[in-house]
Amino acid sequence: PGVVMGLAWTSMGGSVLYIELVKAMGGQPGKGALQVTGQLGNVMSESATIAHTFARGFHAILTGASHSEFFATTDLHLHVPAGATPKDGPSAGCTIVTAMLSLATGQPVRPNLAMTGEVSLTGRVLQIGGVKEKTLAAQRNGVKTIIFPAANRPDWEELSDEVKQGLDVHFAETYVDIYKIAFPDSQYPLP
Repeated sequence: PGVVMGLAWTSMGGSVLYIELVKAMGGQPGKGALQVTGQLGNVMSESATIAHTFARGFHAILTGASHSEFFATTDLHLHVPAGATPKDGPSAGCTIVTAMLSLATGQPVRPNLAMTGEVSLTGRVLQIGGVKEKTLAAQRNGVKTIIFPAANRPDWEELSDEVKQGLDVHFAETYVDIYKIAFPDSQYPLP
């Protein structure tokens, strides 16, 4: 739990990007803080902050509580490996939220899953760029299931059958759509 594969678009083409999340301070009680490492730029750091806020509220809904005890009392450390490579861009929010919920619920995500998309504070999944490049990166890395923002469906449909071959692709309007795909056997079903 706490590790999710995202898809990135760089000047070199598409690549996978792992989001890793652990309890900071050895799991000792904290104040709900978030530490971010891995040479993230301003945009991606903002995505992490938005994801943290959204995940807090979403976790409370999942657990049927007025607030999330986990997020209120657990300091988190989010890291994106390959620290020598600067990372920035508006498409990691959904992956970050998913890593946070994976850790908070103790549930790993579905195997061979990758996703891309920014999340808003209200849970909308926002359009991204580089659909072809990200799809090719997923193919190269053995991904079987991809989640794209619903607004990117036309970009997907323009791809050749060869590029799409062997992939189970889903399109998300809201984070609820992503949760259902990422955690198909969740012990925390949506209300």
